[in-house]
Amino acid sequence: MQFCQVCGNDIDIRSSHCPYCGSDQKDDGRNHLKSKKRKFHQKTINLEQGLPTVQQALIRLEREIQTANLEQIRVLTLIHGYGSTGKGGAIRLECRKTLEYLCNKGEIAEVVFGENFNRRQGSVKNLLGRFPELSRHPHLNNNNKGISLVVFP
Repeated sequence: MQFCQVCGNDIDIRSSHCPYCGSDQKDDGRNHLKSKKRKFHQKTINLEQGLPTVQQALIRLEREIQTANLEQIRVLTLIHGYGSTGKGGAIRLECRKTLEYLCNKGEIAEVVFGENFNRRQGSVKNLLGRFPELSRHPHLNNNNKGISLVVFP
């Protein structure tokens, strides 16, 4: 087995195209890198569990991102909730600020907010091409403002 150079999925070593994303797998002299690519793993974390304060939720968020990176998770789904006021809760707002900051710093590759996790969105189409397993994600196309997806490099 080897890994697709684009999406990271397992493919047959004799394949010239990835059956998942369709990318060309020509030997470009970097075959030694293929075996180091991460396999697709995803994980869901509920940051609301236990009714934490905003500060407790942010500490857990950063700890879970570090853990997911060590565990070679490719996509981390964070459940931060929407808030009981109907305008977006403090945990949601602060988590999203933190995720944007981490993305800008390069600590995470991408963040997709739940209301944008729709297969018609260009960035999500690209994500589904890289990780076809996400097409079975329970929150895809649900306009769920209470979640965010973190994509690791």
